[in-house]
Amino acid sequence: MLAVLWTGEPAACLSHDSALAAYGVCDINPDRIHLTVPAARRVRRSGGDLYVIHHQDLAAEQVGWWQQIPTATLPTAMAQCVATGVPGYLLRQGLTTGRARGELSAADVDTLERALQARDARR
Repeated sequence: MLAVLWTGEPAACLSHDSALAAYGVCDINPDRIHLTVPAARRVRRSGGDLYVIHHQDLAAEQVGWWQQIPTATLPTAMAQCVATGVPGYLLRQGLTTGRARGELSAADVDTLERALQARDARR
Protein backbone atom coordinates (compact mmCIF):
# COMPACT_ATOMS: atom_id res chain seq x y z
CA MET A 1 0.00 0.00 0.00
CA LEU A 2 2.90 2.36 0.67
CA ALA A 3 3.96 2.10 -2.97
CA VAL A 4 0.48 3.04 -4.17
CA LEU A 5 0.32 5.95 -1.74
CA TRP A 6 3.82 7.09 -2.75
CA THR A 7 2.53 7.94 -6.24
CA GLY A 8 0.21 10.59 -4.82
CA GLU A 9 -2.36 9.48 -7.40
CA PRO A 10 -5.80 8.35 -6.19
CA ALA A 11 -6.22 6.12 -9.26
CA ALA A 12 -2.87 4.32 -8.82
CA CYS A 13 -2.82 0.55 -8.37
CA LEU A 14 -0.49 -2.43 -8.18
CA SER A 15 -0.17 -3.92 -11.64
CA HIS A 16 1.79 -6.04 -14.07
CA ASP A 17 4.31 -8.43 -12.45
CA SER A 18 3.44 -7.24 -8.93
CA ALA A 19 -0.25 -7.99 -9.39
CA LEU A 20 0.54 -11.51 -10.61
CA ALA A 21 2.79 -12.03 -7.60
CA ALA A 22 0.08 -10.71 -5.27
CA TYR A 23 -2.54 -13.04 -6.71
CA GLY A 24 -0.09 -15.95 -6.45
CA VAL A 25 -0.99 -17.45 -9.81
CA CYS A 26 2.55 -18.09 -11.00
CA ASP A 27 6.15 -18.21 -9.82
CA ILE A 28 6.94 -14.62 -10.83
CA ASN A 29 9.22 -12.74 -8.43
CA PRO A 30 9.56 -9.10 -9.51
CA ASP A 31 12.58 -7.19 -8.26
CA ARG A 32 10.59 -3.94 -8.08
CA ILE A 33 6.96 -3.02 -7.38
CA HIS A 34 4.97 -2.31 -10.55
CA LEU A 35 2.35 0.43 -10.36
CA THR A 36 -0.03 1.85 -12.92
CA VAL A 37 -1.10 5.49 -12.89
CA PRO A 38 -3.33 7.30 -15.42
CA ALA A 39 -1.63 7.99 -18.76
CA ALA A 40 -1.54 11.75 -18.27
CA ARG A 41 -0.11 11.56 -14.74
CA ARG A 42 3.61 12.03 -14.20
CA VAL A 43 5.06 11.03 -10.86
CA ARG A 44 7.92 13.30 -9.84
CA ARG A 45 8.78 12.18 -6.34
CA SER A 46 12.05 11.06 -4.92
CA GLY A 47 12.47 7.66 -3.39
CA GLY A 48 10.94 5.62 -6.20
CA ASP A 49 13.94 3.41 -6.90
CA LEU A 50 11.99 0.31 -5.90
CA TYR A 51 9.05 1.09 -8.19
CA VAL A 52 8.29 0.76 -11.89
CA ILE A 53 5.64 3.26 -12.97
CA HIS A 54 3.43 2.36 -15.94
CA HIS A 55 1.09 4.88 -17.55
CA GLN A 56 -2.26 3.49 -18.65
CA ASP A 57 -5.86 4.61 -18.28
CA LEU A 58 -7.68 1.74 -16.57
CA ALA A 59 -11.46 1.50 -16.44
CA ALA A 60 -13.04 1.05 -13.03
CA GLU A 61 -13.79 -2.61 -13.77
CA GLN A 62 -10.09 -3.24 -14.49
CA VAL A 63 -9.11 -2.41 -10.91
CA GLY A 64 -10.01 -4.56 -7.94
CA TRP A 65 -8.67 -5.08 -4.47
CA TRP A 66 -6.04 -7.40 -3.07
CA GLN A 67 -5.70 -7.23 0.71
CA GLN A 68 -7.26 -3.75 0.70
CA ILE A 69 -4.77 -2.47 -1.88
CA PRO A 70 -6.04 -1.28 -5.27
CA THR A 71 -4.73 -3.83 -7.74
CA ALA A 72 -5.28 -4.44 -11.44
CA THR A 73 -7.66 -7.37 -11.91
CA LEU A 74 -6.07 -10.65 -12.91
CA PRO A 75 -7.17 -10.46 -16.59
CA THR A 76 -5.84 -6.89 -16.80
CA ALA A 77 -2.54 -7.76 -15.11
CA MET A 78 -2.10 -10.77 -17.40
CA ALA A 79 -2.70 -8.60 -20.49
CA GLN A 80 -0.22 -6.02 -19.18
CA CYS A 81 2.37 -8.74 -18.69
CA VAL A 82 1.84 -10.10 -22.19
CA ALA A 83 2.46 -6.59 -23.52
CA THR A 84 5.60 -6.02 -21.45
CA GLY A 85 7.28 -9.31 -22.33
CA VAL A 86 6.94 -11.41 -19.18
CA PRO A 87 8.16 -14.92 -20.09
CA GLY A 88 5.50 -17.12 -21.65
CA TYR A 89 5.96 -20.00 -19.24
CA LEU A 90 5.03 -17.74 -16.32
CA LEU A 91 1.99 -16.40 -18.15
CA ARG A 92 0.83 -19.88 -19.12
CA GLN A 93 1.24 -20.95 -15.50
CA GLY A 94 -0.90 -17.94 -14.52
CA LEU A 95 -3.54 -18.83 -17.10
CA THR A 96 -3.78 -22.40 -15.82
CA THR A 97 -3.90 -21.40 -12.15
CA GLY A 98 -6.27 -18.49 -12.70
CA ARG A 99 -8.69 -20.67 -14.65
CA ALA A 100 -8.53 -23.48 -12.08
CA ARG A 101 -9.32 -21.03 -9.28
CA GLY A 102 -12.18 -19.46 -11.24
CA GLU A 103 -10.39 -16.09 -11.37
CA LEU A 104 -10.22 -16.17 -15.18
CA SER A 105 -13.13 -17.03 -17.41
CA ALA A 106 -12.77 -19.29 -20.43
CA ALA A 107 -13.11 -16.17 -22.60
CA ASP A 108 -10.32 -14.45 -20.64
CA VAL A 109 -8.03 -17.44 -21.09
CA ASP A 110 -8.80 -17.64 -24.81
CA THR A 111 -8.15 -13.90 -25.34
CA LEU A 112 -4.94 -13.94 -23.34
CA GLU A 113 -3.68 -17.13 -24.97
CA ARG A 114 -4.24 -15.62 -28.43
CA ALA A 115 -2.40 -12.43 -27.39
CA LEU A 116 0.48 -14.49 -26.04
CA GLN A 117 0.68 -16.56 -29.23
CA ALA A 118 0.65 -13.40 -31.35
CA ARG A 119 3.42 -11.88 -29.22
CA ASP A 120 5.52 -15.03 -29.49
CA ALA A 121 5.01 -15.18 -33.26
CA ARG A 122 6.44 -11.63 -33.63
CA ARG A 123 9.70 -12.64 -31.93
